[in-house]
Amino acid sequence: MTEVDLADLRFEEGAHLLLARALGRVAVGEEIAVRGRTPDLDIHLRAWARAEGHGFGLLDGGAGFALRRGPAQSARWQGAEQAGRPDPALPGAVVNQPPSHWGLAARGATVEAGALDFRFTLAGKSQLWADEAARLYAQAVASQWNPHTAVDWNASFELPEEVEDAVVQLMTYLIENETAALVVPSRFVAQMHPHFREVLQLLAIQAADEARHIEVFTRRATLKRDRLGLSTVGGQASLKTLVDEPDFAVASFLLSVMGEGTFLTLLRFLERHAPDPVTRAVTALAAADEARHVAFGVAHLRESALADPFLLERLAASVHRRHEALRHTAGLNQEVRDALVLLAAGGWEHKQLRLGSLRVAQLLADMDVGRRNLLRRLGFDDERAAALSGLHTRNFM
Repeated sequence: MTEVDLADLRFEEGAHLLLARALGRVAVGEEIAVRGRTPDLDIHLRAWARAEGHGFGLLDGGAGFALRRGPAQSARWQGAEQAGRPDPALPGAVVNQPPSHWGLAARGATVEAGALDFRFTLAGKSQLWADEAARLYAQAVASQWNPHTAVDWNASFELPEEVEDAVVQLMTYLIENETAALVVPSRFVAQMHPHFREVLQLLAIQAADEARHIEVFTRRATLKRDRLGLSTVGGQASLKTLVDEPDFAVASFLLSVMGEGTFLTLLRFLERHAPDPVTRAVTALAAADEARHVAFGVAHLRESALADPFLLERLAASVHRRHEALRHTAGLNQEVRDALVLLAAGGWEHKQLRLGSLRVAQLLADMDVGRRNLLRRLGFDDERAAALSGLHTRNFM
């Protein structure tokens, strides 16, 4: 029989670790002998054995105690469940509806019986999951950039006063919209069951992306000015419809597909027509992040639509509802539109301004084409995609 001599080692000093180790090396039903000199050893040993699911007795002649290994290392494991398998690539790794009592347990952990329920309102695979989530999260981690070193803030340039003012107005507009893009996913992260950890992590890093965008756009706006541009009632009203949307699928659609899909075209336009190297750098960096946000939005909603035959109708209805809510607003403010024309023109000559106006008109057409393509990827036919794209807010996001 295996023997464990605890000597004067008390339970609170680690005696239980020696006992657990010894029991782990014998078969279920086998006994080990325990000896020790601490006061009340029998009381502590009996209580520990009962809690851990082992048998307790006295050795013949009272020379010590006997522990008989129970069917589990701990009674706490009785009725425990495994919270999914740890590798998302394995079949059954991500379950369709994780129980509420799995709570904050890591996927793959064994959840002790009797765990308390957590109330996560977003707890279904069809609500959240995308097979692309793990890959996009790995890509997001690898693509993180430092706002202080990724941009050459000391680059030397001087712009005409009106052009610098136009850049400041555009940066002000970008900050406002990126703030909405930070707030919207952040609202839903706390509602998601942690079993879907890749989605949770991806949206958290997406919020971090937006925080960086706000930082670099603010820094560019104040590089040569001490105040920002105009924020309009119409712009705020458009973004409020995003912030107030209570449905995760609809919010993801309006923000990540319709809004950020459109914004991606805008950022690439600004990169192409940037009048200085700093503006070019910050818009290029932001565009790379936004492309990833759009990719997840499309992947998530495409998979959700396969599980929910009514989802596309809900998404279409949300576009009509938002259009109706914003019907009486001004949409994109004139200052932003004029700033876009000036940057695209590159000068004040008549032919330059005419070219700038044509380029902005082409930008709007390109935005429409981009939205239609994304809508078709979700499952809308050409006619429906064209109609929904045409109803998208004039404020772009």
